[in-house]
Amino acid sequence: MTTTSPLMQQALAARDHAYAPYSQFKVGAAIRAASGRVYQGVNVENAAYPEGTCAEAGAIAAMILGGDTVIAEVAVVADATVPVSPCGGCRQKLAEFGAADVPVTMANLVGASRTMTLAELLPGAFEKSHMGESTMGEH
Repeated sequence: MTTTSPLMQQALAARDHAYAPYSQFKVGAAIRAASGRVYQGVNVENAAYPEGTCAEAGAIAAMILGGDTVIAEVAVVADATVPVSPCGGCRQKLAEFGAADVPVTMANLVGASRTMTLAELLPGAFEKSHMGESTMGEH
């Protein structure tokens, strides 16, 4: 995926709507689900800074609301000198819905990009299987 790919264009378009009055660091994300549908997200800050939500988390929430549960591809863009990767928490969130080989393309506003798989971004991801049989199904 290049920074001009349709999925990255969706992430760029989303970034314009980010709400980052405290950090001024706007992030846009776009997820292509296995169904082919695309879901966008933006970071949203609030006065209890640094509480807020990440763009990737917003895109995942939109995907779940849209009825999809499997991530096929991810694009993330921010205004930085180098492409910015998802934070640790978002890496885990992405791994919940995407296979190890799902490509994640990270880009900046001047066209630099880097693509890694979820496994490369989060080696040793915590999985449902780590929870063991005794906790499965208990609420």
